[in-house]
Amino acid sequence: MQEHLPADAIPLDIPLDITLADAVFGGVVQDPLTYGPHALQLVERARRDGPVEVLIVALRAQAWVERLAAHNASAKAVLDEAVRLAEKHGLERRLGELLVSRVAVLHELGRLSAAQHDVDRAAGLLPATERSDLVFQQGALLQNIGRLSGASEHYRQVLADPDCPPLVRAKAGNNLAHLQSELGHTEAALTLLDEAGRLAVDLGPIPIAFVAQTRAWVQMQSGQLTQSLTGFTDARRLYEVAGLPLGEHYLEYSDALSGLRLLPEAMEAALRGVEELPEDEVSLMAAEAQLRVARLSLLAGDMVAAAVAADHAASLLRRQRRPGFFARAAVVGFEVRALEGPLSAPGLRALRRCAAVLERSGMRSDAVEAHLLAGRLAAAAGQRAAAAKSLRSADHLSRGAPVLVRLRGRVAKALLSEAAGEPRAVLGSCRAGLADLDRHRRALPSMELRVLASAHGAELGALGLRALLPTGPGPARPRPRDSTPARVFGWLERTRAAALAPLEALPDVGAERELTALRALHAELSALRREGGAEPIALLGRVAAAEAAVRRASWSTPAPAPDRVADPSAPFRPGPGAPGAAAVREQLDETFLVEYGVLDGRLLATVLDRKRTRLVELGPVDGLATTIDSLLFALRRLSRPGASAVAISAARRSIQAARDTLADRILRPLAVDPAAPLVVVPVGDLQRTPWAPLHAGPVTVVPSARVWLRTLQKRPTAPQVALIAGPDLPGAAREVALLSELHPSATVLVAPDSTCEAAVRALRGAGLAHFACHGRLRADSPTFSALLLADGPLTVHELSRRDGAPGRVILAACESGAQVGFPGDEALGFVSALLARGSAGVVASGVLVPDEQTLPLMCELHARLAAGATLAGALWTARQVLDVEDPAQLATWCAFDAYGAA
Repeated sequence: MQEHLPADAIPLDIPLDITLADAVFGGVVQDPLTYGPHALQLVERARRDGPVEVLIVALRAQAWVERLAAHNASAKAVLDEAVRLAEKHGLERRLGELLVSRVAVLHELGRLSAAQHDVDRAAGLLPATERSDLVFQQGALLQNIGRLSGASEHYRQVLADPDCPPLVRAKAGNNLAHLQSELGHTEAALTLLDEAGRLAVDLGPIPIAFVAQTRAWVQMQSGQLTQSLTGFTDARRLYEVAGLPLGEHYLEYSDALSGLRLLPEAMEAALRGVEELPEDEVSLMAAEAQLRVARLSLLAGDMVAAAVAADHAASLLRRQRRPGFFARAAVVGFEVRALEGPLSAPGLRALRRCAAVLERSGMRSDAVEAHLLAGRLAAAAGQRAAAAKSLRSADHLSRGAPVLVRLRGRVAKALLSEAAGEPRAVLGSCRAGLADLDRHRRALPSMELRVLASAHGAELGALGLRALLPTGPGPARPRPRDSTPARVFGWLERTRAAALAPLEALPDVGAERELTALRALHAELSALRREGGAEPIALLGRVAAAEAAVRRASWSTPAPAPDRVADPSAPFRPGPGAPGAAAVREQLDETFLVEYGVLDGRLLATVLDRKRTRLVELGPVDGLATTIDSLLFALRRLSRPGASAVAISAARRSIQAARDTLADRILRPLAVDPAAPLVVVPVGDLQRTPWAPLHAGPVTVVPSARVWLRTLQKRPTAPQVALIAGPDLPGAAREVALLSELHPSATVLVAPDSTCEAAVRALRGAGLAHFACHGRLRADSPTFSALLLADGPLTVHELSRRDGAPGRVILAACESGAQVGFPGDEALGFVSALLARGSAGVVASGVLVPDEQTLPLMCELHARLAAGATLAGALWTARQVLDVEDPAQLATWCAFDAYGAA
C-alpha cells in the first residue's frame, strides 16, 4: 500500500500527478478527519483537468472517507464510477485496487456474495507482491460469514508476507487477536495486539483506536470484565479522535456490560448501536445489533421484544448468507419458543443443527449455550440419548474457556449427572462451578457487581439443592448418602449472600469527584423543592447522568485480575469463614437459627439449635409474596398522617391477618420456642418481611449464617458514639439531643452541620452511630438508596466504598432496612453495605415510620445498649414500651428489625 505523506506535505496547488493522488489516499485510510477534505478537493480538480488515473485514485480516496463515516451506499456509488473508468481505460492494477476497496464496502452493506465475486476478480489483477490487502479482505469476509478457522489462516498468511505494508499487518494482527480470543487463546491474542499496537503508533489514529477496542474485547472475553470497561472507555475516546462512527463500539461495549449483568446499561448500549448502524448503510453490523437486542430482551424477560429482534436479525443474516451468525439468531428464537411450550421434534433437530454450525464455526461460547439449550429441551421431551449428547458437547466445549462459559458447562455436566441419577456427581459439578464463580466474583471491585455476578451461579445452587432433596414429578431419584439436614444447611450457606465477603476499601478518586458533583445537584434540587418550585427536567437529567458516572467509576476501579482459566479439576474449597452446621450450633446457647431455602417452588427451612439440625418442608411459596405485600401496605397506611378511623381499623385487621398467615406458614411449623432468641436467614420475598412482629422473642435477621458468625466475633468495643440528625424532620434534632444525654461524649451533628462528609468522618472508628433522618429507597438503583443529610444524600454506594464502618448502626429512617433482592439469593441496600464494610449490627426499618413516634423506642433502645444488651435484645425490650393500641406506635412496633449479632 502507498505510504502517505504528512498533511502539510501535500501541496494541492501543484500540477496533478499520481504520486500526489496515492499520498492523499494513503492519508485518508489512516486519518480521514485530516485528509478527507484533501480527497474531495483532489476529486474536484481531477474531474476538471486531471489525468484519468489520478481521478480514479481520488475517487477511491473519496469512497474511503464515505465508508469510514458509515456511508457505504455513497461509497459504493463512487467506487462503481471509478471501476467503470478503470475498465474503460484498461488500468488493470488500479482496477484491482478499486475492487479490494469495494470488497470492504460490499462487506459492510451485507452483500457478501458480491464481495466474494470482487475478491476473486481482483486476485487476477494484482501482482503477487501487492495482494496482502486482498488476502486480508478475504479473511474478514470469512470471519463475518462465521468461518473462523479459514479467516485465521488468511490473517496468518498476511502476517507471514514480507511485502505486507505495516497498516495491513496491523489490521491482520488486530483481527486475528479477536479470533484467538473467541477461541479462548487469550495470551496469543494479547501478544498479537502488542505487536499491532506497536505498528499502530506510527500509522495514525484509526489503527490505534481499533487496537484499543480489540484489547478491551479480549479482556472481556477472558473474564477481565471491569478492566475491559476501562478499555472500552479509552477506545471510545480514540474512536472520537479518529472521527469513527461508534456503532460497533457500542455493540462490543454492550457485551461487556452484559457479562457483568448490567442489563439495562447493556441494552442502552445495544440500542445506541442500532441507531448508529442503519440497515441501508451498514447492514452487516445492523444484523448483529439486532441480535444483541434479542439476547438482552431474553435476559430481561421481554419475550415479545426478543422474538421480534431475533426474527429481524435472522432475516438479515439469511439474506447475507452468514450461517454462523444466522445460527446465533435462530438459537435465541428457539429459546423464546421453548418458553411458550415444548419444541416439536423437527424444531429440536433444527436447534441441534444450529449448535453444530456454531461449533464448526469456532463460535465457542455460542455453541456451549446452544448445546445446553438443546440438551434441556431434549430432556424435557424425553429424548434422553439426544439430551445426553448435547449436554456432553456443552461440557466438553466449555473446558478451559473463560469463566462465564465454564459456568454454563458446569450446568450442562450437572444436568447430565442428574439425568443419570448420580446426585454426588451433580454436587461435584455444582461445587466446582461455584468455586469458579467465587474466584470471579472476588476480582470484582464493587459490591454491586458482586451481587449481580451471583446470578451466574443461581442455577448451580438450585441443581445442588435438588441433588440433596430430589423433588418434582418423574421417577424417584436416590439421595446421596450424606443428604442430611446439616448437608442441606451447608449447601444453602454456600449459595447465600456470597457477595457480602468483606470488601477492602478501594481507591475511588473518580467516584469521589462524581459524588461531590452529584451532591451539589441534589442540593440544587432540595432548594427548589423548599421554594415550592417544579423540578426542571434538565436538572433531573443531570442528576441521572451524575449517578451513571458514579457507578461507571466504581465498575472500573482497579481490582485483582481474575483467574482467567482456572484448573477445571481443582477441588472446591469454601471461602474463609464458611461455616458448617456444627460450628454454628456451638454458638447458639438458647438461640435458634433458621435458614430458609426455595426448591422447585417449595419453601424449606433448616433449623439449628444447640443440640441438632432439622430440615422442615413448609409447602409452596405461592401466596407468600401477596401476604407480605399486604402487611407492608397496611403498615404504610398506619404511618400516613390523617388516616380515617375506618382506614386505620382496616389496616389493623390486615396487619393481624398477615402476621397470623406468615407465622402459620413460615414459623410455627418449625417448632421453635416462641420466647427463645431467633436468628433468621431469609430468602427471596422473605427478605422483605418484618420479622420482629412474627416472633415473641428477640429476632436477629442476617443474610447468612456466615455473616452472623462474623458479626458475633466482631462485637464492637470502641466507646465513640456518633449522633446525626438530618434536615426537614422536626423530631430529629430533639431525638439526638435526648440521646446525647445517654452518651455525653458523643459527636452530635445536626443540620446544617450534618453534612455527608462530616457524617462520614464521625462514623470512622465509632462503636455506635445513630441516624435520625429521612431515608429514600431506590428500588430501580439500590446503590443510590440514601440517608438524606444537610447537604444531600449519603448513599449506599458511598458507604460501601468507605473505610471504618461503625460497629453498630441505628437507622431511625424510613425504609432504611429495605433491601432489593437479586438472583442468586443476594440483596443490596444499607444493611448489606454496612455488614460488608464491617459493621457487626444494624437496626433499621423496612417501611415508612412516623417521625415523632420513634422517639420512645429509640431512647429505650439506647438505654438497653448502654446496659450491655445486644441490638436484638435491646430492640426486643424497647418495643415493649410502645402502646400498640396507638396506630402510629403499632406501625413503629412492627417496622424495625435488628441485623447482625452485635
